[in-house]
Amino acid sequence: MDDAYAGDSASPPSVGVVPIVRVRHTAHDCAGPKTFQSILFPPGSRALVDAPSQPPDVVRDLNLDQIIAAVTAGHEAFDLQPFFYAPLRDPDQIAYRHEVMRDLENPPVMARIRVFLSAIREVRETLARAAKLYHPRQKDRVLVDAVDLYVTEMEALARDLAVLPLRSRGFRDFAGYVAGHAASAAFRGMREDGEKAKALLGSIRYCVAIRGDSVTVRAYAGEADYSEVVARTFERFRQDAVKDYRVTFRDDPVMDSVEERILDRVARLNPEAFDFLERYAATHREFIDPVIDRFFREIHFYVLYLDYVRPLREAGLPFCYPAVSIRSKQTFVRSTFDLALAAKLTRENIPVVTNDLFLRGRERIFVVSGPNQGGKSTFARTIGQLHHLAAIGCPVPGRKARLFLPDRIHTHFEREETVVSLRGKLQDDLIRMHDILAQATPDSLILMNEIFSSTTLEDAVFLATQVMRRIIALDCLAVCVTFMDELAALDAKVVSITSTVVPEDPARRTLKVIRRPADGRAYAFSIAEKYRLTRAWLDRRLAR
Repeated sequence: MDDAYAGDSASPPSVGVVPIVRVRHTAHDCAGPKTFQSILFPPGSRALVDAPSQPPDVVRDLNLDQIIAAVTAGHEAFDLQPFFYAPLRDPDQIAYRHEVMRDLENPPVMARIRVFLSAIREVRETLARAAKLYHPRQKDRVLVDAVDLYVTEMEALARDLAVLPLRSRGFRDFAGYVAGHAASAAFRGMREDGEKAKALLGSIRYCVAIRGDSVTVRAYAGEADYSEVVARTFERFRQDAVKDYRVTFRDDPVMDSVEERILDRVARLNPEAFDFLERYAATHREFIDPVIDRFFREIHFYVLYLDYVRPLREAGLPFCYPAVSIRSKQTFVRSTFDLALAAKLTRENIPVVTNDLFLRGRERIFVVSGPNQGGKSTFARTIGQLHHLAAIGCPVPGRKARLFLPDRIHTHFEREETVVSLRGKLQDDLIRMHDILAQATPDSLILMNEIFSSTTLEDAVFLATQVMRRIIALDCLAVCVTFMDELAALDAKVVSITSTVVPEDPARRTLKVIRRPADGRAYAFSIAEKYRLTRAWLDRRLAR
């Protein structure tokens, strides 16, 4: 079976520089089937831990930080960015995520998950409101409301997931887990305790007598409700469209000292109800199942990414689920583009240029040349984005794609000189390239943008050639954006890619990159021809 969607027990025990361990299965009193633990990782797979909390250099170099920031905006409290920093190298884990994404692209499934997210957010907001209260009995009463919201949603979710057309392993296992959770004895006990607490508290009646600065709380003894009597008396004087002189009282959830003392006396009058409420709170304070809570956080990874690409799809830009491999380095993508740039251009109603790319046989390295501002650096970033997005299990820009899963992406993009390092730009380039080559393996992807541009052409060609020969010997995938045409013909593993211009107007870039031999002179000749500076034109003009 091709490893594009097959697990590989011989896969390396690490992903780039991110350590990985096996998922630990923990039991819970309200748990359903133990096969489900995560919507991001299949049961028994290796799950990422200690994912980087800060974006690695590769994320910034490829403008992935812009994409991730836009995807997670407004949801910072859930700490979602590490999910997008940590690539995988297990095709089965990526297939697992693709299946979940496809389920969510079914509108009824997405709509139901949005209801779930809204309900759990309301539960969390209720708990946050309880945390700001001071009186323990008031805290306990708000906890009853939070548990009631949770129980109602879990029961509804179990019913709805059972009839939705779920095809992914992740959602089908989650549906089974929720069904087991909602049917468990502990869950039923929590629901029954909540109903009893609400019934006991709802049955309480009491009277408050205020005389001067004295407040008396006593049990209800059948006294008349004078508010109803007053309302009936004045009903006959009521007219339409009159000014309302009633005062609106402040609805502050935090009780003042008088309200707290009234509540304490009500509790003394009704010990059974409030003793039960206290026991209820002690028993059910940690009521959210940890697996449900984890699902709530993790499902945002899928929902927010699909929300991010929706306007691009609506603008006509294609996305696909790539076939991925840890063995074959054959690569192709049709109609791809820089996702960060496309998001910006789409917002500004500017057309997005797409490109095709492929590597076959022994081909491993793209050498990208052509005029400045022609899309060369964008092409390199696009390839990096494609491999990173594929490695985290997301749909990638393009109509169809097959991509290799690198063990790590190394980037060498231009950086400003700093006085801190006390190094010149050439020295910094050499040190950075040395570090990359020391760490790279045959399974790596190396992206280089205009290396050694700070030195003479002769020295730059010599240094870049040595770097390229090391990469060729490694047999790893690479992209080299360069002004040195000589690099495009070093070896059969090297593919020459050039950015193009409008033939009748060489000063205009098409932003298209195509496979063809590097020919910087041809571009210079086009410019000279446009401005009548070729030898033929100069001879003709001087002869006048």
